[in-house]
Amino acid sequence: MMRRLHLGVTARMLAVLVVLGLAIFPVYWMFVTALTSDQDLFGPSINLLPDFSRLNVFSEALADGQVVGWLTNSLVVAAGTTVLSIALGVPLGYALSRFGFRGKATVGLALLFTQMLPEALLVVPLFAVFRRFDLLNSLHGLILADTAFALPVVALILKGAIDGVPRDLDEAARVDGSNPPTVLFRIILPLIAPAIAAAAVIAFFSAWNEYVFAVTFVFDKSLQPASVGVAGFIGEQDTSIQSIMAVGLLFTLPAVAFYLFAQRYVVSGMTAGAVKG
Repeated sequence: MMRRLHLGVTARMLAVLVVLGLAIFPVYWMFVTALTSDQDLFGPSINLLPDFSRLNVFSEALADGQVVGWLTNSLVVAAGTTVLSIALGVPLGYALSRFGFRGKATVGLALLFTQMLPEALLVVPLFAVFRRFDLLNSLHGLILADTAFALPVVALILKGAIDGVPRDLDEAARVDGSNPPTVLFRIILPLIAPAIAAAAVIAFFSAWNEYVFAVTFVFDKSLQPASVGVAGFIGEQDTSIQSIMAVGLLFTLPAVAFYLFAQRYVVSGMTAGAVKG
């Protein structure tokens, strides 16, 4: 019996390692390719180990100030979209979950319907609106566009999380004299911390990887995010594959770092919720 249990644990660990390897390998392969010489890159054999003597390819990529500018713009847009989406999604999710009002079902259906529309369909009407309000060619305009696309998902995620919080907690807090905003921020938000972290990850990745709005609404190259800059960087002046992979890896790592940072709060929030329960 113990041997069978041990084999089961070993099989699960191997399965986890295989899945983890499949997830990490693309990033690792970008790193290896960036550090591979042209001779080895186009040689007959495959080199699976990085050549650390060629790490200067990353410093050369960063020496070009436009790459740092792209990453900075992407960070500003992604962070702004995440903060604004959560700030608007929390009260919207709370209203949809806890309050009854005329048109509530219509609002919920409208949020779902927005996810059926591709970005390409929204570009023209948004472009007209942004031009009228002088929001084109600016990072804050791009933040608003990305927020409009990410907010419905964030609101629906938070609504589902708030639905899982017992209404008895709301009623007990109101008996003690708490108003709805106090109930939301002091009672409900700590209990839905994992959902907020998950929604923040979705909003961040949505804005970080967004391309259609960025290439349409931003004309100045100094304001372009990395998603647009990297796409244009590929064809500039016969760029080497190693440089492309280096820039692509630099574009990938901040998003991965944010995910790892937010994952810690997801786990801690789940643990806190279990203790409170």
